Amino acid sequence: MICILLVAGHGTILETQIKSDVTGLYSHLAGVPKALLPGVGGKKILDFWWETVNTRQLFSEVYLVTNADKYKHYERWATANDFPVENVVNDGSTTLDDRLGAVADLEVMRFLEKPQEGVTASRLASVVFYCLRKESLSYISEFLIQHPDVNDKTFGKFWEWLINEEKVPVYGMKLPTGFQLIGQVGLCDYTKWLAHYSSKLQMSPSKPITCRSYARVGLMGNPSDGFNGKTIAMSIANFWAEVTLMESQALVLLPHPLNDPTEFGSLQDLFRISRKEGIALSKQNFTLKYDTNIPRQVGLAGSSAIVSATLKCLMKFYNITDNDLPKPIRANFILNVETDELFITAGLQDRVVQVYEGLVYMDFNKQLMDERGEYIPLDMSNLPLFWLAYLSDPSDSGRIHSNVRQRWLNGESAVVEAMKSFAELTDQARAAFQCKDWLRLAQLMDENFELRRSVYTDDCLGPGSLKMAQIARQFGSAVKLPGSGGAVVGLCMDPERLVEMKRAFQEAGCVFCLIVPYDPSEQGQN
Repeated sequence: MICILLVAGHGTILETQIKSDVTGLYSHLAGVPKALLPGVGGKKILDFWWETVNTRQLFSEVYLVTNADKYKHYERWATANDFPVENVVNDGSTTLDDRLGAVADLEVMRFLEKPQEGVTASRLASVVFYCLRKESLSYISEFLIQHPDVNDKTFGKFWEWLINEEKVPVYGMKLPTGFQLIGQVGLCDYTKWLAHYSSKLQMSPSKPITCRSYARVGLMGNPSDGFNGKTIAMSIANFWAEVTLMESQALVLLPHPLNDPTEFGSLQDLFRISRKEGIALSKQNFTLKYDTNIPRQVGLAGSSAIVSATLKCLMKFYNITDNDLPKPIRANFILNVETDELFITAGLQDRVVQVYEGLVYMDFNKQLMDERGEYIPLDMSNLPLFWLAYLSDPSDSGRIHSNVRQRWLNGESAVVEAMKSFAELTDQARAAFQCKDWLRLAQLMDENFELRRSVYTDDCLGPGSLKMAQIARQFGSAVKLPGSGGAVVGLCMDPERLVEMKRAFQEAGCVFCLIVPYDPSEQGQN
């Protein structure tokens, strides 16, 4: 794909006002092309544009289209900035009256491949950069024939005609910087631009960005999230992963002082998904560190919490909004990082609930997954008191998956029917949450555990999980696995027996705690 920077304007208003400015503050700028006016931080306006384009790695070639009057200025700029001088194109015009118009300039260059994504009506795309598919080039010739007046040969008029009259879809990409001073602007516009970016620069000894993501417990349906099933999960405030990010000269990932060093690979995944979603990321390095109190290897989504909190920080750092990167896409992205970069066997449930936060119903039906699934936050008011117990010395929870997935892929009827049953239990649990029928929810949790036990077998669940389930049932509590293994979550309706059960778990060498649900609507999102 080729990018063309259009700097062939004659800027008569700004040039005239600079020459006639009586203060003398701008006399040294007389004759300087608008794109080469000094900006902030010692950079010219064009430097910002070139940096943005050059670091995107989207284009095979970049061209500057200028006029004969200003060509020498841009030739010197190209030499000083490692820009190919042969890619500075002189359109031959010397005044506003003999200009060719932007579309006539573009007709010479020819754009190839894909246009940027995002709707131009959103005004998120810069009017400095234009990309056309090769099959769209014929519209330029048609436009020029229909609009012979040179005053109409502007890209503003061209897009207006293309979109409103020809009904041709046009897309844009959000860029991480401002592109003001476009068209016929005056000295007042230039001074406002300087003041705005100077103030931003002064404010910018960038403060650290800190974000948290929380552990989650699967309350129903799991482990069917990787099998086109349904689940209900809840984020809990007891345990969290916290990531802190600060701008720095070099890219530094600091290992945790206690946990094993965690490598997140390169940022290529983030750049790749941002390009797919029509977002451009600025060239900024940072130092990243993390802390976590999520127990390891007990199936509480500790690894995905670190990745999820990291993504939150990166989105703030690169100024990516929820609209730019919708929640369903974020969940898939986190899963891809874990499976492709960290080689962790996982499904979508953990990532969805850590992105949406709170109590979330998830439907991973294959047809729905083509549209990114159905994820519905549930009411968290007046929830019952859930409890959590986990092994103080767990084994690798990833082994809990055993060969069930392969059996499911092979179409084994017992596994396929079990996943359908998990989905049915989840729908019934959703109704119980809506009706606040906690006795029914407790029954469903027990059914979920027994169904999972029948499919995965006792050997796969492991003696630790079975022992914890047995303790819970001795005290009349509902119980199930909240994740892949090493912990159990339960619902005990009798407060007195709950105290006795806590003591029994602790005597058995397990860690026991009462769950504090994390409700983003009450506590605010990090």
